[in-house]
Amino acid sequence: MSQMDAAGASSTTIEPIRVKQRFSPGRFIGEIAVEIFSFVMNTIEIVVGPLQRLIGLERMPYFFLLPNMLIFGIFVLFPMVLNFFYAFTGGTELFLRDRPYVGSANLARLFDCQNFLNPNSCNQDIFWRAIRNSVTYVAFDVGGIVIFALITALILNRNIRGRGFFRSVFFYPVLLSPVVIGLIWKWVIQTDGILNGMLNLFGGDPIDFRRSAAWMRFWVVFVSVWAQMGFYTLILLAGLQSIPRELYEAGEIDGTTKLRGFWHITLPLLKPTMLVVLVLSLIRAVQVFDHVFVLTGGGPGSATTFIVQYIFDTGFSNQIKQFGLAAAASLVLGSVLLVLTLMQLRVGNRGDDAA
Repeated sequence: MSQMDAAGASSTTIEPIRVKQRFSPGRFIGEIAVEIFSFVMNTIEIVVGPLQRLIGLERMPYFFLLPNMLIFGIFVLFPMVLNFFYAFTGGTELFLRDRPYVGSANLARLFDCQNFLNPNSCNQDIFWRAIRNSVTYVAFDVGGIVIFALITALILNRNIRGRGFFRSVFFYPVLLSPVVIGLIWKWVIQTDGILNGMLNLFGGDPIDFRRSAAWMRFWVVFVSVWAQMGFYTLILLAGLQSIPRELYEAGEIDGTTKLRGFWHITLPLLKPTMLVVLVLSLIRAVQVFDHVFVLTGGGPGSATTFIVQYIFDTGFSNQIKQFGLAAAASLVLGSVLLVLTLMQLRVGNRGDDAA
């Protein structure tokens, strides 16, 4: 009996104890996600495995780059090449095979001027007005971005209360679409908008901003600085935080004031970062179109018509669509952007050498 009792006791001890588990939605979803991921990876392995054995491991990066290169070739490289050929053709036909070859006639029309400083003396007066507007816009826009982004970065670099909150506030407009930005400010400055409502509240007369060339030039620059300043502020803030604190402490020991420390420590060490900000903002400002087109439509008259809008209007918006002339103007713009890009690369190389 004792052996039977022992056997019974041993059988009860090795019998597993089953605990009823509660259903967990999170665990269930996680298990489904793992199964889906495993299925996808196994499916990819069916294709990629033989391919890797066929072309070798060292050539696999080209396989993964192929989709991106196809998209780049179809939507960027091919239109650039096609645009180059359109610049040397005339007529109003859309398809290249129906357009006659005119050589450099389109470029000659763009540069047919008696006085380049007087757009009225040019064959394409709107083109030169757009260039003059673009130069003025770039000067004020880039200058405003550099100045205000630097001031904001200097403030946010200090140990102030709510610094993280203010950083996010200044960066938030960068996340908005340029079209949304244009619509918001169009609603703000229109005749019955919020700005004129505030002026009326304080006893002022409403201002018809959209009919004033001076006001609309101001607003396109103001909106651009407001929308883009946060991005360049973060770049400058990163540059400020890379400056060793020991330099400022050594300056304080020597009796250096904060103003002299800014001129002799901060600005020289921040110069490479400021050059990057300057070149990037230049490239962006030269290509301005979206928020200005929504905000002003190029008006009043041609006061806020810039080079990209001239290309758009000439090739697509006007009743007579001059694709060749628009393509020639885009070649001029592309040449300017190429020079600015080379400047950016040179600035970047200088920064790497200095590092």
